[in-house]
Amino acid sequence: MKWFPVLFIVAVIAWSYYAFVVQLTFFTVTGVLQRILFLLFYHLILVMFLWSYYRTVFTDIGRVPARFRVPRSELDRLLRAQSEDEQKQILEAFAKQLPIVTRTLNASVRFCEKCRLIKPDRAHHCSVCGVCVLKLDHHCPWVNNCINFTNYKFFILFLGYALVYCLYVAFSTVMYMELIWSASGREGKIDGRFHILFLFFVSLMFAISLVSLFGYHCYLVLLNRTTLESFRTPIFRYGGPDKNGFSLGKLNNFQEVFGDNRKLWFVPVYTSIGDGVSYPTRSYDEDAESLLSGELASSNGHVGGRNGGGGHRQQQQQQHRNSHYHNHRSTIVHVNENGDEDDDDDEDNEYETTIFSHSANLLH
Repeated sequence: MKWFPVLFIVAVIAWSYYAFVVQLTFFTVTGVLQRILFLLFYHLILVMFLWSYYRTVFTDIGRVPARFRVPRSELDRLLRAQSEDEQKQILEAFAKQLPIVTRTLNASVRFCEKCRLIKPDRAHHCSVCGVCVLKLDHHCPWVNNCINFTNYKFFILFLGYALVYCLYVAFSTVMYMELIWSASGREGKIDGRFHILFLFFVSLMFAISLVSLFGYHCYLVLLNRTTLESFRTPIFRYGGPDKNGFSLGKLNNFQEVFGDNRKLWFVPVYTSIGDGVSYPTRSYDEDAESLLSGELASSNGHVGGRNGGGGHRQQQQQQHRNSHYHNHRSTIVHVNENGDEDDDDDEDNEYETTIFSHSANLLH
């Protein structure tokens, strides 16, 4: 049943191909040149649409690296802990070696009881997939997959090309609507008319729904947020809640998802920047700027030294951002298909439960 929405989408695309290519282009359009142009643009859009959809559906969601998994010895210590504060200290000590800056509402390390690991920044537990997913946006039944770090670019391209496909089909059919319905009831004409009419309304209906969804995710990309983060503000270790904590400016935010090669921005190939585990943050850059400003002021011995070092400071910040991006262009490891995590958890359980109240589950 999980694949039913995907099969439904495939069936709709297959029917729309028949209605557009056969009923509209071959049986309705009369000009040869117009037929060629109709089919050429239609198939170009269709290829990009199907390619993006395929990559969204079948791209592996990746997995959290093994170093985030809490070892058995630490789990035993958590079980023997006498208080929640003691358990927080144990997890905090283990997490010092990990690149994480986000915390829970009670300022503790984000720990997943199902997967028994420390959650990387922006990772959440998906109850459908039964694992913690890197930079989880949401689980989409229409692709039977989690929309996350590994396939977010493909998902946005899928929405975009699906919208272009629906608009192209709708405008192409409406051009011939009057001709179709003014034709006489010759053999085969009536059935063709209903195919084309239904194609117009279906494509228009999908286009209307895709406009809002595609626009919303473009908005999220420019702000460097996920759907979960738009409803649940991330909490940082230093600075507390900050809905714009991962935002580095619209261009940098866009490049984090689509990469820095403009030729591949709209091609469904993997170009996202980073490793899916750690992310540059706005607060980190501001702290680095303050530290650098203090060093410059100290070395110059007067306030005017800040102005003289402004260009150098901006260069240092840009070098830090670029080095952070490019040092994390690593290969994403794939999901272990033999994973034994339960799949009945909430998408993210660190806000509803505490470690201490469920510590007995760690050894089960």
